[in-house]
Parts: sequence; structure tokens; C-alpha cells
Amino acid sequence: MDHLGIHRFFYMGYCIGGPFVLKLMERAPEHVVAGVLCQPVGHRPENPDVMYTSGQEVWAKEFRARRPEVSMETIEKYLHNLYRVRPDFVYSVSRDFVRSCQTPMLVLPDDTPAHAYQTSVDIASLAPNAEVTVYPWKDPPELKARTINRVRTFLKAHQPVTAAR
Repeated sequence: MDHLGIHRFFYMGYCIGGPFVLKLMERAPEHVVAGVLCQPVGHRPENPDVMYTSGQEVWAKEFRARRPEVSMETIEKYLHNLYRVRPDFVYSVSRDFVRSCQTPMLVLPDDTPAHAYQTSVDIASLAPNAEVTVYPWKDPPELKARTINRVRTFLKAHQPVTAAR
């Protein structure tokens, strides 16, 4: 963002984007004004390789169809680093970091094999400035519309004064 001249910004991440926003909050807290974590992925102790396997069987196949020059060996190293190096919680940061993180965040839970409901509950429970939406939030359409409005309201409430000009 620095090379674009953007000093402070919101981050909205779906799936693995949730752990990525937490890592950005850890590494560059002065830049991330607020984060929205939609359906964040998280470690499932009862199925510890669900994300790694999904990455191999679904994501890697789709990725290699577009980028055949990237070897499966490279992809497996990437998936290993992403999901097996820190096999706890959200993969990218510790629970202690989330407990100490002062950046406002809004969590939109899900409950699928890749998006553990418990992960969202843990993030929202640990982070001192976290809010959480209802679950499920995608259906019916009226509830989805209310959730979209909640995200807009959250982002507007945390908009830096300089950005409002």
C-alpha cells in the first residue's frame, strides 16, 4: 500500500483473507484501520488437514489449470507453510496476539469444514474491539442485506477523519 501512497486502509478478507488481515494487523497496525473477517478459515483439531487437503484437491487443480508452470512441489510447500507450520487457531497469528489486538474488527461467521464456526467465535471472544454478526448471515436474502448494511455501518464508524475529507 505504501507504494500506492495509501497509508491507512480497511481490509476485508474472505476465507484465508481473514487470517491474512490478522497478520497485517500484527505486522502493520499503524496502517490497518479496521478489518472485516468474512468466514475466516481456522484449524480444526478434529480434522487437522482439512485445509491442506482442500488446497491440494480443489484450489491447486484450479490454480494449475491457469498456471501450469507452477509445480505441485511448489504448491505443496506453499500449502504446508500456510496450514501446517502453525497448526492452531487461524494459522497466521497467535491467540495472544488477537487478545492484544486493538484494531476494530467485524467477524462474519460460517460453519463449513473450511470455515469453522468456533474460529469465528474465538476471534470475536478474544479480540477486545471485535464485533460479530449473526450466524447464519447469508440466508434469507433479507438477513444478507442487513449484514451488508452492518458491514457498511462498521466501516463508516471506523473511517479515519482524513479519509472522510
